[in-house]
Amino acid sequence: MQFSLSEEEYLIQDTARKLAEDKIAPLAETLDRGDGREAFLANLKMLAENGYMGLNVSADHGGTEAGTVAFALAVEEIGRACAATGVTVSVSNMVAEVIQAVGSNEQRAAYLPKLTDGTYSAGAFCLTEAGAGSDPSAMKTRAVLDGNHYVLNGTKLYITSAEYAGVFVVWAVTDPDAPKGKGITCFLVEAGTPGLVIGKAEKKMGQTGSATNEVVFQDCRVPASAVMGKENDGFRIAVGELAGGRIGIAALALGIARAA
Repeated sequence: MQFSLSEEEYLIQDTARKLAEDKIAPLAETLDRGDGREAFLANLKMLAENGYMGLNVSADHGGTEAGTVAFALAVEEIGRACAATGVTVSVSNMVAEVIQAVGSNEQRAAYLPKLTDGTYSAGAFCLTEAGAGSDPSAMKTRAVLDGNHYVLNGTKLYITSAEYAGVFVVWAVTDPDAPKGKGITCFLVEAGTPGLVIGKAEKKMGQTGSATNEVVFQDCRVPASAVMGKENDGFRIAVGELAGGRIGIAALALGIARAA
């Protein structure tokens, strides 16, 4: 079994380290004070232009196809310089991976390039709710079919990058009578969609530069084409994609520990 890094992985790690030291670390203290939002967003754009917002996305959609190890190495180096930037990179990559894994060809073509090239500053992963954190199958957000649209109502909590995300991956109950976890569907919702409301920001002990907000859906209408994967198959999608997110958060924690 081969444990050494490939040449590409070394390059991605080294480049991430240099970008982090030169561009990201100098801003970290300012972000922790709650300032520097424009410079923060500029750094996210810079990271996208260098391939760090689509590390596991196909080249056809602007990604680098670098793999999970390279993703972890990059998040570690970025998180070592600035945890707020690191968590944003981690979550945005997770959003891109969900779209690549279960999105339609049209959805991939519409959203992945905007995530990977920095058109969108970030993507948001809308799963957690009050009483449905460690057990997302207990979620209450509903999506009701109305003609060729779904109408979403409910509230998500602790959503990373909600204030500046360009697209939201959202889970909602579409069949309340189904067995637990079997009636949940995954949707793509664009920022600015009527009824998508960014709520209060959380006051956190750290990662202040990364916005963490409540996201409220108030009769938010999305076309049926916004469904990702199959209707009522969303819980399986969420559980599967959270695995990649855990790798990212572990890498971020390692980066923070190295900086301590």
